[in-house]
Amino acid sequence: MFRAVEYIGPVGLGATSPQLFRAQTTNGETKVCVVKLSINRLGSKVLVNELLAARFGDWLKLCFPPGGIIHIPPEVINTSKRLVASGTLPGRHFACEYLKGAGYVTKYNLHRAINKEQMAGVMLFDHLFHNPDRTENRRNLLVRKERDGYKLYAIDNSHLFRRGKWTIDMLAKLADNITINHRRAYGVLLKYYLKPIDLFAYAHTIKNIPDVDLSHLLESIPEEWLPDMAERQALLEFLIARRDKADWVAGQVAGLIPDINRSAKID
Repeated sequence: MFRAVEYIGPVGLGATSPQLFRAQTTNGETKVCVVKLSINRLGSKVLVNELLAARFGDWLKLCFPPGGIIHIPPEVINTSKRLVASGTLPGRHFACEYLKGAGYVTKYNLHRAINKEQMAGVMLFDHLFHNPDRTENRRNLLVRKERDGYKLYAIDNSHLFRRGKWTIDMLAKLADNITINHRRAYGVLLKYYLKPIDLFAYAHTIKNIPDVDLSHLLESIPEEWLPDMAERQALLEFLIARRDKADWVAGQVAGLIPDINRSAKID
C-alpha cells in the first residue's frame, strides 16, 4: 500500500517507538505516515495487530486512519544513522497516514465531532479484540477540524488481546470473554450520544464477514511478522469465534446505555 521514500524522524512517545516517513501510495500520492517498525520492543505481532485492525477498519468503515503494509527500501534506511543504529531492516513494516493538526479528545471537545456514531464501531471492535488501550492511553483518540466539521479518529491498535504480545493460550482464553470498558470518552459516548442500534448495526456487518475473507486476511500477513503456522491458525480461529459473538458483545456494551430509547443526540 505504501513505499517509503524519505525518513523524517521519530514521532511522539510509545512502547512501539513510531517513526515518521514520507511515502508513496500505489496510485502515486505522497503521504506522511506513522510507521511501526518490525524491530519495535514489543515484537512483530504488534504489526499483525495493526494490520488486522486496518482490515476491519476498511470492512466496517471505522474512523481509523488509512493504513497498511509499507515497504522500506535499504536506500531510505541508509540515509539515517538512527535507523541503521537501531538495526532497522529493509522490507515490510506497518504504516498509517499521519493526521496533521489533530488534537486529543477531551470532555470539552467530544461534543463537537460530527461522526460520533462511528465510535460505536470502534467500541465494538475494541471489545471484540480486547483492546483496553483506547481509553487507558488518552493519546489514542484524536479530533481534527476538517472541511465538513470536527471528526474523531481512533489510532494505535498495537495493544489488541490486552497487551499486544499474544500467545495461542491467550487467544483461547480470550475467545469467550469480555471486559467492559466505559472509561473516559467511552462513558460519555454511551451516556449521551450512542444508541443500541448504532452498536448492532456494526455487529450485523461483522457477522456477515465470510470465513474466506478472514482467511485472506491471515494470508496477507507477511511471513516474517508471523512465521508460526500454529499461531496463524489460532488467530484465524479466534477471529471466527469473535465474529460469531458480535451480537453478544454488542449487547453487553449496549447494556451500559442508560436511555435505550434516546431519540436525539445532545450537542
